[in-house]
Amino acid sequence: MNQPISITAFASISALGSNPKEIWQNYLSNKHFLTEKEISPKGRNATLKHNKKNVFVGQLSQENQQKINELRNSDSKYKKLDDTVLFAIYVSRAAIKNANWNSNDNFGVNFGSSRGATNLFEKYHQEFLETQKSSTLSSPTTTLGNISSWVAHDLQTSGPEISHSITCSTALHSLLNGIAWMNSGMSHKFLVGGSEAPLTDFTIAQMQALKVYAKRHSELVSESHQTKESYPCKSFDLNKKQNTMVLGEGASAICLEKGILKNALATISGIGFATEVLKHNTSISTNADCFQKSMKMALGTINPDEIDAIVMHAPGTIKGDQSEINAISKIFCNKIPFLTTNKWKLGHTFGASGLLSLELALFMLQHQKVIAVPFANQQLEPKKLKKILVNAVGFGGNAVSILLTK
Repeated sequence: MNQPISITAFASISALGSNPKEIWQNYLSNKHFLTEKEISPKGRNATLKHNKKNVFVGQLSQENQQKINELRNSDSKYKKLDDTVLFAIYVSRAAIKNANWNSNDNFGVNFGSSRGATNLFEKYHQEFLETQKSSTLSSPTTTLGNISSWVAHDLQTSGPEISHSITCSTALHSLLNGIAWMNSGMSHKFLVGGSEAPLTDFTIAQMQALKVYAKRHSELVSESHQTKESYPCKSFDLNKKQNTMVLGEGASAICLEKGILKNALATISGIGFATEVLKHNTSISTNADCFQKSMKMALGTINPDEIDAIVMHAPGTIKGDQSEINAISKIFCNKIPFLTTNKWKLGHTFGASGLLSLELALFMLQHQKVIAVPFANQQLEPKKLKKILVNAVGFGGNAVSILLTK
């Protein structure tokens, strides 16, 4: 990195909530926040009762769904927007408020999404199949670029605005882009984020077709009676016998500023990225070569022994979890940092997941407390948290690692 970058504010919305105090309290609990959702086929099979089934998802609470609906109804122009855009607007407003930014700061905006306007795209496509006509708003409201442009419109900033999609490492690529713009001197502040609303029947069916989705348990149990078998997503359980990925919805945004600032929540002191040579559309190598390269790059000249914790990508799949652990073992052979992840709690939020993982790292630095995965092997907790590495990777072996320093 050319120079350190400060994180001066963050905000998020997910199954864990939208208020920082509430989110941290939910992290302190061993409870997961995955619930059941009924899915059913569209078209001629939609009325067949036996085709309907329940799956686990990480969805917003009714209270937070209401907040998004209030945002949707606050402006006539917002009523036709997809949840991905509304989630992004919601967290962006909160983040710049926490950072005391205003439109005169002319900050840049980079919001990404893996799937984009999933709900609207499926709705408009279904309408076309049935009527052979397309709605007037079908194109502008499903174009990926409308996420950052609507955020910039809502915040009235005149800085650069970028949207992109790089599968599940999308949000951390937003952060890389923001840093690159600031290091180039073309912008002094950047709002970066990721947003995802993938809880649609078709998107869930896609993950089921890959045979990575969690199978439904016969019943849910209360927190006081939860056992290892009670958790739908077994992210970081290296002894699981089947894939257990669960999709979640949500968004996260952080405010970046140049240099080391007094009001910084943490400093980004290292960044790394790498891509693997593919053998399959969804493949990653046994030892996750991309993660090894991205972590090495993020560490730079820092001794690996100085890293106190790693917030892993760990999607809850057998190969995905194990390959990342193998990569970590290769890089941190002398001293494995404390390992954790949050997907067992809130689900895999695709393009938003990287910054939601980074948010967990910020919470741990702030409160000087690690969040353990309750069903994973017990680890020795670090006495102090100063340096935390955050990982993300997506289809195509596209890895990003971010080093945070308190």
